[in-house]
Amino acid sequence: MRNLDLALDYLKRSSVRLKALDVLYEGESWADVVRESQEVVELALKALLRSCGVDAPRVHDLAPVLRAESRRLPKSLAPHLDELADASRQLRRDRELAFYGAEDLTPGDFYTRSDADRALAAARRVVELVTPHVPASG
Repeated sequence: MRNLDLALDYLKRSSVRLKALDVLYEGESWADVVRESQEVVELALKALLRSCGVDAPRVHDLAPVLRAESRRLPKSLAPHLDELADASRQLRRDRELAFYGAEDLTPGDFYTRSDADRALAAARRVVELVTPHVPASG
């Protein structure tokens, strides 16, 4: 069963978080931009999957699910499948490190404007690609 209202909720929340990234970026909180970009991508991709009848697992990297369910996705997204999967996979790798750091790594010192630019661009692109494929109402 497809709960399209849930898909729409995911997309709305990803769009709102995308706007919040601008505040983090202006504050030069590069690690937070990276972390929150991952959450934007995750929510947007879960909205897409749900709107296509795929119950996405509760995982942070949706690249394997996108590839496995590619036939269920809109055909117009086929040329962008690698881009969507790469954004999910790459940002997932930074998820915990950008938030918690490590004994030998402080996120605020490790992540740079370049990292934030990359993450923010990926988040914006994923939301841009996904939005037309999530129905306005369930």
